[in-house]
Amino acid sequence: MAVINTIREKLGVLVLVFIGVAILAFIMADLFGPGSSFSSPDRSVGEIAGQDINIQEFNDKVDELENQYQMRSNAPLNEAQRAAIRNQAWDALIAEKAFGKQFSKLGLTVTDEEMVDMVQGDNISPEIQQAFTNPETGEFDRNQLVNYLQNIQNMPPQQQMQWYMFEQTLRPARARVKYDNLLLYSEYVTNAEARREYASQNAVAEIKYLYIPYYSIGDSAVQVTDKELQQYIEKNKSRYQSEATRSVKYVLFPVQASDVDRDSFTRQLNQLKEDLAAARNDSLFAVRNSEGGLAFSTYGLDQLPTELQQVSGQLEQGQVYGPFQQEDNYVLYKLSSIATDAQYRARASHILIRAGEGVTPEQKAEARQKAEGLLKQLRSGADFAKLASENSDDPSASRGGDLGWFAEGRMVEPFEKAVFERSERGLVNRVVETNYGFHLINVTEPKTNQVYKVARVQTNLVAGDQTRNEAYRKAELFAAEANDQGDFDRLAKEQKLSVEEARGVGQNDRRVGNLFNARQLVMWLFEDNTDKGDVSRVFEVDDQYVVAVLTGSSEKGLAPVADVREEVTTLVKNEKKAKIIRDRLASMSGSLEEIAQKYGADASVYTASDLKPSAFSLATVGYAPAAVGAAFGQAEGARSAPIEVQQGIVMVETVNKTEPAEIADYAAVKEQVQQRRYGRTAAMIMEAIKEKAEIEDKRYRFF
Repeated sequence: MAVINTIREKLGVLVLVFIGVAILAFIMADLFGPGSSFSSPDRSVGEIAGQDINIQEFNDKVDELENQYQMRSNAPLNEAQRAAIRNQAWDALIAEKAFGKQFSKLGLTVTDEEMVDMVQGDNISPEIQQAFTNPETGEFDRNQLVNYLQNIQNMPPQQQMQWYMFEQTLRPARARVKYDNLLLYSEYVTNAEARREYASQNAVAEIKYLYIPYYSIGDSAVQVTDKELQQYIEKNKSRYQSEATRSVKYVLFPVQASDVDRDSFTRQLNQLKEDLAAARNDSLFAVRNSEGGLAFSTYGLDQLPTELQQVSGQLEQGQVYGPFQQEDNYVLYKLSSIATDAQYRARASHILIRAGEGVTPEQKAEARQKAEGLLKQLRSGADFAKLASENSDDPSASRGGDLGWFAEGRMVEPFEKAVFERSERGLVNRVVETNYGFHLINVTEPKTNQVYKVARVQTNLVAGDQTRNEAYRKAELFAAEANDQGDFDRLAKEQKLSVEEARGVGQNDRRVGNLFNARQLVMWLFEDNTDKGDVSRVFEVDDQYVVAVLTGSSEKGLAPVADVREEVTTLVKNEKKAKIIRDRLASMSGSLEEIAQKYGADASVYTASDLKPSAFSLATVGYAPAAVGAAFGQAEGARSAPIEVQQGIVMVETVNKTEPAEIADYAAVKEQVQQRRYGRTAAMIMEAIKEKAEIEDKRYRFF
């Protein structure tokens, strides 16, 4: 407790400074931010449990989580990580606001003594254990934690603040654990439930079943109206609840380098090559001029970039190689210097006659004889690559047996010894046996311990300003002329533009169809003043310009027919087909085999001899838990009425059932059921709290 109080005292002034800065930031954001009187007056990012969440509160939570992330990883954030943290911040606010109400009702608190125990007692917080894990042992290092706390006042202010903010998360986190445990441990498994579970795992039935698939009745035999689809959706409301979504069409105006851009780029690339050749400090030049990738590195011959490995002849110090095209990027390499290290490398080709595990002595002798025959041909001057491609059992056969460069220690010992004991190029004049079989080896480059220090300069071919402006002008003219969806479709057809479509775009999505970074477009789709048929402004997405039209929208609640038409149409058709099948079966009697014969070729009878109550499916039928339940719920010799399952109609006849004998102790079964319930309950708690909190998420308006 003393350590925590000391930290709090030391941080008092520091926190006031941070609060002052935060207040100033809040005022500036009020004046100039997107939610100010100079812009939209609504600064709300949502509502949780009746409490409005404004943009400042949300951003504060995001900043807090970003600080915690950087405290753990000590690495900068990319955009994908920032998006993930924004989602975590929203979930944290849900926990804080929605769970907070529950905590208050129950009088659930976390005392100062518990806080001390979480930081330096016997029950260290899992988050702290993770932050102070010894990398060598993978275990929590208490001494590391104590040392950190004792020296925190000497650390930089930012690091002190990060710890303070992290400490503030411990109390609500422990309260949440208490709340979850309160619900989890209220679960109890009775003896009757344990017996039922044991029976479901061990009872066995032998059954016969008649199956008639829905597809046996053609779709033309049933008609479905939109009214029927709507009635089905309303009857199954819980299955068809959806978040707000938008549907959109869009056209693309790619920004692609023109011939003029390529000519200009070629001149710049040639100049860059000359400058790299003349550079006195290769590594500095590469760092300053490269637009991606590793600028300077040391390579063994087995690690060299592929382009350099394929250079004919010896690599020369000071020489610039390239440019080499890598998609839209071009790469230059300069061999800055050649040195040596302790690792030897060599290059070889081989022909493998496989005779590894599982071959008989006769097969092995035959393989050796074949290898000896090939060796004679090679000694007589036969082409190694040709023989390898025709005879080798190794994948390298497609490359004429070439294995490329490899380091000492990588190959199996007999093979490696044969290669590395040779000091010059040429054929190894014997058959080499390994656990793979018999090898014929040609050393194409003898061992060397040379390493190469290489400067790498990557430059990217991009469209010039004139090309970019021309693409933007075309997109802007399109957007200006398209006043509605009709204009949009007409112009796209006239200009022979490919129209792409995306359905079900959510408020917080970043992807629209094949556009992966279209967050600004998504925000436009959900703006209050964007209506169906509206055409967007020009957006720049993934190095191309995009113009879109809103073609449909649905708000949170019951899904409209248009969004689920295909799925619901199939289900309603199946209901109608089921009635047709049941009506036909009603007039038939006799055994299942006799009924199947009367019904026709679409009806089949199957058997299952070891069916268990825990099964969810039947062979050929697929998912059919109702049919499985009927088999165990009726007496031996009984037959069920027609049962509607996912893919058709089933009638089940129970031939016999074998119930398991009672066991003396059901404790293990109880524990099994209990653990399964724990997992289910833990997952359901958050969803139940969210539902009760009536959450409205409007983050899409800002991010």
